[in-house]
Amino acid sequence: MLLPIYIYGQPVLRKVSEDITPDYPELEQLIADMWETLADSEGIGLAAPQIGRNIRLVVIDLDVLSEDLPEYKGFRKVFINPHIVEYDENVPTDSLEEGCLSLPGIHEKVVRPTRIHVQYQDEQFNAHDEWVEGYLARVMQHEFDHLDAKMFIDRISPLRKQLIKNKLKALLQGRYRCSYRTKAVRK
Repeated sequence: MLLPIYIYGQPVLRKVSEDITPDYPELEQLIADMWETLADSEGIGLAAPQIGRNIRLVVIDLDVLSEDLPEYKGFRKVFINPHIVEYDENVPTDSLEEGCLSLPGIHEKVVRPTRIHVQYQDEQFNAHDEWVEGYLARVMQHEFDHLDAKMFIDRISPLRKQLIKNKLKALLQGRYRCSYRTKAVRK
């Protein structure tokens, strides 16, 4: 089932999410709905707060980028209870433009570490503890930020944030266009 994506200003996007257990109600269906919603919105990642749930659940599909990034061919993964344990401070950061399904029409350059240590569980609740680098590390940081009540606009300079102030205000007022179902603060 297609779920509405919560837009900037929705309180759920600014609450820290909770870990879940295997007995979380209808988890399998929720994951299926998140995949369907992600595909419909043509995104590459979706965190549970973006669909109104404050739980630590993320889906990432980098297969859609495999023509340009062949190393991600077939990469579709569920992350349950993910946490970034540490950032590798021995490698350089990089700056790339990011967008967000919860911030339609806004794209800004964000500086992020290029290598991170993560812990998470898969759909069968098997534990994973690994170092991730490159574009996947960026996407994971972006999506996992949602679980910690952060958005990419929190990681841009005060000047850049000032320059997009009117766009953010428009989102709060429900004045935006996008091709997927959304839930704005008011319309």
